[in-house]
Amino acid sequence: MLSHVIPPPRGYTKAPNGLIRHPRLGSDAKVLVLYIQGLPEEARDKALSEHARALRMTGRAYQKAKADLVTYGYVHEKRESAAGGRWRTVQVFSNEPLTDDQAARLRAGVPADGYENTGGSGVPGASPAPSAHFPTVGEPTGRIVGGQLPADEEQGENSSHPPTEAAGGAEEPGEEREAPTPEELDLAERVLLSLRHQARQLFLGVREARKLAGLAAEWLRRGVSAGDLRLALSSALPAEGVRTAFGFLAHRLVEKLPPRPEETAEPTPPPPSPLPLPQIACDGPGEEHLFRPHASWVTTCGPCHREQQRAYAAELLARAEADPAPAPPSWRERVAAEARADGASG
Repeated sequence: MLSHVIPPPRGYTKAPNGLIRHPRLGSDAKVLVLYIQGLPEEARDKALSEHARALRMTGRAYQKAKADLVTYGYVHEKRESAAGGRWRTVQVFSNEPLTDDQAARLRAGVPADGYENTGGSGVPGASPAPSAHFPTVGEPTGRIVGGQLPADEEQGENSSHPPTEAAGGAEEPGEEREAPTPEELDLAERVLLSLRHQARQLFLGVREARKLAGLAAEWLRRGVSAGDLRLALSSALPAEGVRTAFGFLAHRLVEKLPPRPEETAEPTPPPPSPLPLPQIACDGPGEEHLFRPHASWVTTCGPCHREQQRAYAAELLARAEADPAPAPPSWRERVAAEARADGASG
């Protein structure tokens, strides 16, 4: 492949190589990250869905892109109580993957690394603590991760029901899900925690299992048993292994969610065929015999009907031979007749 790349002098966006080369992040998700990163600061404070609509990314394409960004740490969502007993969704966006702890610190308004280098904190990328001298010794360091974008998922629309905290958050457009019961959440959490016995690489902590319990409970609401849910999550694991159990299970819970029982109901069976007609006496020639007609207007059986048709055809042929029709006049006779007709009219 020949390539000719000219770096633009202005109006460009720096993209991390880890984002561009991410093997499991879809192209729509990457475009969405680059689009938001390239916006001015004052234009970013919108819901992720509004940015997607600006790119004409809607429906399943947006849901898939959002699920990828949530799964791999580029978008974090947290539902918080608001005034009047309502709830709102706060989103944290970054062009680098964030952990849950880093996203929580951004929501709190502190740097994502959240630590001061006080003599061996061991946190990668932490800024060095300033000395006690005046002026402060040390060079300023750059920002490590992206900023905070708190916004309701659909601005101006709040839900009066407390949400189920679950990773992914990818729902079908227009799909409404009932909140799972505490019993369903408890059973789903126990199934998720038991996956460590099926495959060691699916080990989840208690907090992680609690976050995924809402998605797993939706499977139970759709008629999937606990054993089948455990089998669906732990079977056919990737040959290269699972990088993070939380991200893998969140993605599988969203992508393999079975349809509701009413959506897969068996079609109504066709009405039963009518009963066959009773046998009747045939009106054809010969000895009296019975047959079963295929329709109520039929009065002769098949052999008798065919015999009647052959007899009728033979009769027509005999009549034609006995009284043949006169031959049509030739063209000369027709011309002469036309000439005589013209002379008579003149």
